[in-house]
Amino acid sequence: MAFIDQTEREGAPCEKITDGDLDPRPGRFSPKAKTFMQDVAKGIKKAELQSVVVVECVYVMEKFYEIPKNEIVDKLSRILNIKGIVNADKSAILAALVKYENSSADIVDCILAAKSSPQRVIVSFDKDFKRLKATCEKL
Repeated sequence: MAFIDQTEREGAPCEKITDGDLDPRPGRFSPKAKTFMQDVAKGIKKAELQSVVVVECVYVMEKFYEIPKNEIVDKLSRILNIKGIVNADKSAILAALVKYENSSADIVDCILAAKSSPQRVIVSFDKDFKRLKATCEKL
């Protein structure tokens, strides 16, 4: 997972915090990562958490760590609501997490459903979209 500093000036390199900056003990950050995340929490720095990273987090927490859906949704919602975390689709991702928690659909279908609208119709054979109240056309 990577958080990208969105405060860089033109021509300045972008600061990137990666898994290598994490202390191997659970919940521990390297000093660099800890300082960066404290600045993000205060809104001093901005970090983009892309939708694909949210999907990966859900997958790893669900399949590898076997964390219950309600805990996954709580943890990711809290991260997305950190002051300095940015995502152009933040409201859709949060809505998708709610759909994910309350259905048997996977997170990708929930994100697609949350982003659907009369202008963005989902065309699919998948029956989940109807249950997710997506704007869809069934094939």
